[in-house]
Amino acid sequence: MKRIALATLIAAFVAVAGARSNADEAEVKVVLEKAIQALGGEAKLAKAASFSRRGKGTITIQGNDNDFTSATTYQGIDHYRNEFEGDFNGNPIKGTVILNSDKAWRKFGDNKTEMDVNGVANEKRNAYLQTVPVTILPLKGKEFKVESAADENIGDKPAAVLKVATTDGKTFTIAFDKASGLPVRVVATVAGFQGQEFSQETTYSEYKDFDGIKRATKIESKRNGEKFLKQEITDVKVLDNVDPKTFAEPE
Repeated sequence: MKRIALATLIAAFVAVAGARSNADEAEVKVVLEKAIQALGGEAKLAKAASFSRRGKGTITIQGNDNDFTSATTYQGIDHYRNEFEGDFNGNPIKGTVILNSDKAWRKFGDNKTEMDVNGVANEKRNAYLQTVPVTILPLKGKEFKVESAADENIGDKPAAVLKVATTDGKTFTIAFDKASGLPVRVVATVAGFQGQEFSQETTYSEYKDFDGIKRATKIESKRNGEKFLKQEITDVKVLDNVDPKTFAEPE
């Protein structure tokens, strides 16, 4: 009798857990589909896996705000090329960061460095953290496991929050405005230039239409609660093809 009772209890637990899992999957699907439609629809987003964007803003280093401009080309979630220039503490600097799947390089002025395994992993994380809020579709792929989290208020507006586990063993949360469905925040642990880790909160606002797809034109990031980046996106273009040389080792 005890064995029968135990078996019945286990079966009931499994049934409840399964029901909860199915309910959570359904909730996640509703949030993602609303976001996809809000951004322009799955067909348009699928064609926008490769895109370029230009921006300007300030980056705060040791309490000092430094102006910069940037031009970035993305292809999927594991290829990008970011070119930037700015005035950092009175010193003009030009730089390039390139991620090409399992290889990455960083170039400042005439100094070029090929990144090690940890550096490549950090750039891969930067790549998907930047592209997922723009295209959303990668969250439906095998690289990510998504589950619902508790709703929050972001900017005094209710937001649906999803927790995302990744194949690199990391997690992040992404929040969507409940009324519009648009992405409004990503919270993740990221690595700084020297490898130190920070809790980074990035918010997205002032959405505008580019090529039939909505893009946030105001992006702000804080690291460990302190201001880090303010960026205004001035131009976005969907790319049908990207020259492979774009992601080649910089000369």
